[in-house]
Amino acid sequence: MDTPALLTEALATFDTLFDEARVAGEPDPTAMTLATAGLDARPSARTVLLKAHDERGFVFYTHLDGRKGRELQANPHAALLFHWPRVRDGVQVRVEGSVEIVSDAEADAYFASRPRGSQLGAWASKQSETLESRDVFEQRLAQAEREFDGRDVPRPSRWTGLRVRPDVIEFWYGANFRLHERQCYERDVAGEWHRRMLFP
Repeated sequence: MDTPALLTEALATFDTLFDEARVAGEPDPTAMTLATAGLDARPSARTVLLKAHDERGFVFYTHLDGRKGRELQANPHAALLFHWPRVRDGVQVRVEGSVEIVSDAEADAYFASRPRGSQLGAWASKQSETLESRDVFEQRLAQAEREFDGRDVPRPSRWTGLRVRPDVIEFWYGANFRLHERQCYERDVAGEWHRRMLFP
């Protein structure tokens, strides 16, 4: 199915701003705040890294058994926020949408591209669970090193990618006196995309 013209326009704008963030020397343009909520409706937020994006959505990787993984399985909706203060007069990009797990093939390909230390860390970490001491984690890491010594490290079955499929993409452009410009692209319940301006 063809990508809707307004979604294509929004993604092209994102790519332009993302490139400007790299040129402007943002410490990590891929850093984005991820907001989730479980079934109790209590929100939580943390910074994750964008690892892929296209017309299907914005992808990051995590343990499904960690807090964000559990919340997104219980309530598969999320919000993302990119903040690039060095771009123009400051830019934010807000994304809201439903969440899906990427294919095993996609997750395997990305995991294989990671540094070996990061691969081993994915096996050693029980993400978000209580850790009695740093020594315990170091022991688990050493155990993973021994287990996979001399061979490729496979992807843990519960470590994978999550894709935020956008229903809303907003571009916030900073201006003096808080007279910001806001352009919002939204998908309605029928799947049609619309664009509108928002008051600052």
